[in-house]
Amino acid sequence: MPAFINSIGTALPSNLASQERIADFMVSHLQLNEVEERKLRVLYRASGIKQRYSVLKDFSQNLNGQSFFKEDVTFPSAKPRMLIYQQHAIGLAKEACWQAINDSTIKKEEITHLITVSCTGMYAPGLDIELIDHLGLTTSISRTSVNFMGCYAAFNAMKVANCIVDSDQNAKVLVVCVELCSIHLQEKKDDENLLANAIFGDGAAAMVISSESGHRSLEMKSFYNDLALHARDEMGWYIGDHGFEMHLSAKVPEVIKDGIGELTDRLLRKINLKISDIDFFAIHPGGKRILDVIEEKLNISKEQNLPAREILRTHGNMSSPTVLFVIKRIMDSMRSQDSEKHILSFAFGPGLTLESTVLKSHIHA
Repeated sequence: MPAFINSIGTALPSNLASQERIADFMVSHLQLNEVEERKLRVLYRASGIKQRYSVLKDFSQNLNGQSFFKEDVTFPSAKPRMLIYQQHAIGLAKEACWQAINDSTIKKEEITHLITVSCTGMYAPGLDIELIDHLGLTTSISRTSVNFMGCYAAFNAMKVANCIVDSDQNAKVLVVCVELCSIHLQEKKDDENLLANAIFGDGAAAMVISSESGHRSLEMKSFYNDLALHARDEMGWYIGDHGFEMHLSAKVPEVIKDGIGELTDRLLRKINLKISDIDFFAIHPGGKRILDVIEEKLNISKEQNLPAREILRTHGNMSSPTVLFVIKRIMDSMRSQDSEKHILSFAFGPGLTLESTVLKSHIHA
């Protein structure tokens, strides 16, 4: 039984800051010297990012207006960061879910399964139970949580939803990914932390998935994933005393470049397609260099990869919801003549994990 993405909803916090403004904040807050400042500003200008969103006001206010990361005070411990997550994650998740439900033909009372995805916060009773209350979903709904998997986690949620629909054609699955990356800013000046602080932002995305194709939907045709175990130490996400700590090596793009060709070949062979059969690309914009190497390796143009580049430019990397923002941009642009076309999508994360899927459009007048 095929499963279809019937709709995608997205949500962003109200605080928007330019990349230049965030760089000003970092220079001041980390008390960088002239050499360190020059290095940071080059990194931010080369990021391919124009602006990012945050649940915090710190980055968009003037330098004297921080509300969470206070100057001359030890950076917050994990507990106050989790309180910020608990306060703000539900609002973003709810907004994305309402948009997805309203854009589908499925009523909230019909939803049978809820899958929540996040790696930037956790508590119990958690986001899933809060959403049932806030959205008015049935209390007997089946719940699954996908936690701490990072930027590729939306693919795991999609695969779980695909299995649910395959086993029950009457299932209606609501998936929501929400990440508050900005609350985990670390007071460190090493290259890895400077890179992580240069790209991540906050956001949420939700999907309604069912066996019904509807008037506009994406069929989940095939998935393929692999691990580059030799590079497991190049990317990590750990819980520290002062929030969650990102380990992000500059070697990650080269690891992805080495593995993306075989990953693509194995995925496409499962459904008897070639790269020439792909009409659209929805690549997780983990960073500008990652997009560069994939374009080079798969011989696709920047124009073909524009949806990913635009999301990176205007939102940064929001971890798990980000690839859904890219897919939604493509989905929203499709017209009746784009029915039966194929979308190739990738996401990457700790492990080093490489995820891929092919989606097929179904658009009816």
